[in-house]
Amino acid sequence: MRMQPFIIALSVLFAMLFSQAPEFTQQYLQRLAGTVEELGNIVRNFDEDSLRSGYDRSAALGVMRNNPERLVRDQATRMKENIARLNRLLEQQANMRDAGPLARFSAFIANIDGPLAQRTWQSYVPALPFSFEGIVFALIGFASSYLLILVAIAFYRRESSEVEA
Repeated sequence: MRMQPFIIALSVLFAMLFSQAPEFTQQYLQRLAGTVEELGNIVRNFDEDSLRSGYDRSAALGVMRNNPERLVRDQATRMKENIARLNRLLEQQANMRDAGPLARFSAFIANIDGPLAQRTWQSYVPALPFSFEGIVFALIGFASSYLLILVAIAFYRRESSEVEA
């Protein structure tokens, strides 16, 4: 079959692309840890400031939300968003950390944080995967693309032969 070298080359390309998923996920996980740490510091500082002023977190947010100054009300909204994001990221971090090598990508996709993923992508550097996870993703990419190309070619040939007949 004259198409065989082309199909293999295209499948190898897809294998290389798929193999990057674990590497991107790893770099995202590293950034996730830094983001969780920084948001944790922000929320911890807010909680400490609130306690020093005689409030728990929710009471302090209530005071800020009811303040006549728009700036203070906006800061309450931002802090509430920071707390919610921190909780989401902590959950994702735990899910990714506790997941096996292949399930980590699923945990990443299930709760992806858009801004964090975008910053990860902006500084992403592809790497040649030598991990078990990278090799498995490469094999999945190769096999799935190889099979899809063969199916597409068979479908195309069948349609062409029906038109000629």
